[in-house]
Amino acid sequence: CVGYSVQISRKPRFDPDRAKAANIPLPYWHCLQNGETVRGEDGTVFTPDMVLGGARRGLKVTYVTDSRPKDTIVSLAKGSDLFICEGMYGAKDKQEKAKEHKHMSFQEAAAMAKAAGVSELWLTHFSPAMPQPKDYLPEAAAIFANTRIGRDRQTRELTFEED
Repeated sequence: CVGYSVQISRKPRFDPDRAKAANIPLPYWHCLQNGETVRGEDGTVFTPDMVLGGARRGLKVTYVTDSRPKDTIVSLAKGSDLFICEGMYGAKDKQEKAKEHKHMSFQEAAAMAKAAGVSELWLTHFSPAMPQPKDYLPEAAAIFANTRIGRDRQTRELTFEED
């Protein structure tokens, strides 16, 4: 099994109105925005919680290949914006072959995507005996609607959600 998950964290939103209301001098704003506590020239202590909002959702991409379905994969992929997962076999009648060769079917990958609550699933790593992976997409999409067939050099821009 090969699996990676990359998360990009996001800083809380800085609230300039709260900073002004607390009479925090402008030169300290950057430090507070970076989560640092600042002591003013008069000894006043300014803390990040005085000017920062709550946690904001970041971005997450998970890639898994050469594996059978596992709970650890679902945990790894949980909440991913993009889950790139192998789908070696598309046809339901290839389940035994998938087990024998320690790979996943489209349906198994889609079920894991659904269980992990991901936003989008790209299926990759297809069997050479499956010349048209897109023919099997409807079966996977019936399990997890936002399923796509991955292809070489495919890209996707992920953006932070606005708060």
